[in-house]
Parts: sequence; C-alpha cells; structure tokens
Amino acid sequence: MTRVPNGFPKDFLWGGAVAANQIEGAYDIDGKGLCVADINEFRDDIAIDKKYNVELDSSYVREAMAAGHGDGHIFPKRWGIDFYHTYKEDLALLAELGLKTFRTSINWARIFPNGDDKEPNEAGLRFYDDLVDEIIKLGMEPMITISHYEIPLNLTLKYKGWYSREVIGFFERYCQVLFDRYSDRVKLWIIVNQINLIGHESFNHLGVAEDVVDDLQSAKYQAVHNEMVSCARATRYAHENYPNLQIGMMLCGGPSYAATAKPEDQLATLRHNQMEYFFSDVLLRGYYPGYAFRFFDERGIQIEFGPNDEKDLQNTCDFFSFSYYYTRMVTKESFENGNEAIRNMELPANPWGWTIDPIGFRILLNEFWDRYQKPIYVTENGVGYYDELVNGQVHDDYRVDYYRDHIAQMKEAIKDGVDVRGYYAWGPIDIVSCSSSEMSKRYGFIYVDLDDYGNGSGRRLKKDSFAWYQKVIKTNGEDLS
Repeated sequence: MTRVPNGFPKDFLWGGAVAANQIEGAYDIDGKGLCVADINEFRDDIAIDKKYNVELDSSYVREAMAAGHGDGHIFPKRWGIDFYHTYKEDLALLAELGLKTFRTSINWARIFPNGDDKEPNEAGLRFYDDLVDEIIKLGMEPMITISHYEIPLNLTLKYKGWYSREVIGFFERYCQVLFDRYSDRVKLWIIVNQINLIGHESFNHLGVAEDVVDDLQSAKYQAVHNEMVSCARATRYAHENYPNLQIGMMLCGGPSYAATAKPEDQLATLRHNQMEYFFSDVLLRGYYPGYAFRFFDERGIQIEFGPNDEKDLQNTCDFFSFSYYYTRMVTKESFENGNEAIRNMELPANPWGWTIDPIGFRILLNEFWDRYQKPIYVTENGVGYYDELVNGQVHDDYRVDYYRDHIAQMKEAIKDGVDVRGYYAWGPIDIVSCSSSEMSKRYGFIYVDLDDYGNGSGRRLKKDSFAWYQKVIKTNGEDLS
C-alpha cells in the first residue's frame, strides 16, 4: 500500500501575495498617517546589488517625513501602483489568473495613523471592508498580514519603535480591532511578515532609529522580543474570541549551507540557522530555546523580560509560513562576524545577486516540517527581473523557468510527506520592490506601465507567464510545461 501523495491536495490554495505599502499608494488619503515604508527612498546612484533598506537615524526620519516628491527625494511607495483606487480592476485580473487565494496586508498607519490613537480610523477600516469583500466576491480566500513594514512613524519618534514596551499594547489593540472587524470574512492571518528580518530590514521592520538607543544590536533583539510578546497576546485574543481563525507566523526562509566540509563551518552553519529559526521556535513552541540564550550571552546582548512575558509566549500560532527567494552560505568567520551569510557563487542569480536554488526550496520545506509538524503555507516565492515591454507584450520565459522549477520541487516535498497547504507567488502583479524601492525590479505575471520615478500610463498588461500560471492553477500543478 502506497503512502506517497501523487501530487498537490485537491483543496490546495494557489495564490499570490503583495503588501499594502508596496501596492496601494494613497499615502496621505482618508486619514492615513505616515509609516516607515513612506520614507523608503529610490536611489539611482547606488549599484544594483547594493540597493536595500538601511538603518536610519531620527533626524533623517524627520527630514524624510517633511519631504515631498521633487524635493531631492523619491519615495515610490507613496504612490505604489495606485491599488487603493484600482483594486477592483486589479483583483478581477487576478481572479482571471485563477488565484484561489490572495494575501495582502492592512497598513497599520491607515487604521491607527499615529499608532497610539485612542480610536481607529473608520475611513481606513471601510477601505479594507470593501477590499476584503471584493476578494471574496471574486472567489479568492483572503489571507491578511497585520504588520508588513507599516509601523506608524510616530511610534518611531515618540516611543523608539518596537524597542519600547508601550508599543506591545498599541499593537495588541490594533490586532484586536482587526479580528473584531474581519473575523467573519478572514480566516487566515499572519501577524508579522518575515519576523526574523532584523538585519538589513531592521528599521523597516522594527522602527528603531539607530541614534535613539545605546546598543543597536541589543535593541533589535529587545524590539523583536516585545513584538513576539505582542504576537502571542494577539494570538490568545483570537483563540479565545474567534476559535475558527487560523493564526500564523512567518519567516524569511532560505537555508544557509556550510561553505566547506570543515567541522568548524558546519557548526557555524548550524548555529546560524538556529538563530534564523529562533523566532519560529518561540512563536510555535512557546519558549526561548537554550541556543538563543548562549548566542545572546556570547555577544553581550541584553533582553529584559516583563513579568508575564514567559506565560504570554505560551500562546502559540496555528500554522507556519515562510518566504523563499534564495540561499546563502556560512563560514566560521561569517558567523562570528555578526552572524552573516555569504553568497553561493556556485548558483545562478538574478541581476540583484539573489541566487536561484529550487532544490534548496525542497530542503527547507522538509526542514520546517520536521521541526514543527505544523501546516505550512509558502507565503512568498518569486524572482525579480528587468522586463522588456515590446509592442505591448512581455516575453518572460525566465520567470516561467523559475516558477516551474520551484513548484516542481514543492511537489517533491509534498511527496516527502510535507503538509503544504498553499503557495503564494510574490507580486502576481508588478509592485514597488521592498528592498530597493524600484519599480523596474519586476515580479508579476501582470505588467504595470510605471517606471522608478512614477512615470507611465499605469496600464496593466498580461505577460507570457500569466497564461502559464493560469494553466498551472487550472491543472492543480499537474501541467508545468
């Protein structure tokens, strides 16, 4: 008797994922406050493989908040692709693509413009009422991310972002408002996007300006500790009040391989990966693992626990999710130098240096299933490329090749026994890049005619990959040709 699955489950959720801050625009409409993404700059004077969000100090934050387009700064996430006004047309295209599910975020600053407001912004809530209703009307299951690099900037300047324990309560209240409002329509929730990204995305993620803390490294781990406590409290609230909801946590995934067979590099890789899984270990197991305490002790990292934090953290999530883009390598030296990982030069990469490793995808799916035995949703997978629009068409065989190889390896992982419930292609429609704030780094099956400076018609055009992914979904992953 065979116990090996033949393919994807019949109820498998084929989807696409975006973030509010990269797609909506309308940054100053209907009472929205400024969030961290609204001061992410596009820079055309930086090498392509060096473009990513950086640490910021509070003086820059204030300067950028006051700056407008044409004042020497370019802030593409302020206009996105104008999804705030075009969501019905865009969702109709995604429904035509065949998506069974659509993941987006709710912009925290659209609901609580300052983060510490006494009451939520009703205009913001009504927008997401309409958006969620439209997703469901078109036959797609909504998955909502509560925090996706959208912390209100007031919390950065007034409270030092997630470093301050006051923000735990502000976020807990925000989560409660969303659960109360949308629990009848949204069953799948991710509380924080890629919670382990506290290195090159730490300001975007945690809202901690580098000049307001004495020890930035300790501050990052204190901030993410506070964030995890708030996640656990929000999970408890959801479980107690809305037991039909499924609450998930999310990592930025990508296994790191040892650079050599040397035992020292193997050990360093083990320890590096442990500290990437630390966040999911806490949110899925409910306590701090011993390896983390040793890591903190060796690096002089100080974390203060509140009197109820350990008990609060026992409120664990229901499912595991992760993004997958690339893999890296670790040496003893890179681990000791800030727990860094380095590029694997044996693998091909896109123009931004993001390596392409489909087999690594299968490896990671197996590792996470073995580690947690929790249902898995792949909530981001995709590749950025420059697309050339010729006579109204984009011939993107390279994108098809990427997805074909990764979906094939996901199918192999399911045959390995991994419980994968859904797959969300990142950016099924072109959006502003998270890391580099550029439009020209394109992921979508749908081309949006806008450039890095916001110029263009805004027209939506189906790429060749649109028909391919449509076929994959229609055949439930059987036809990848």
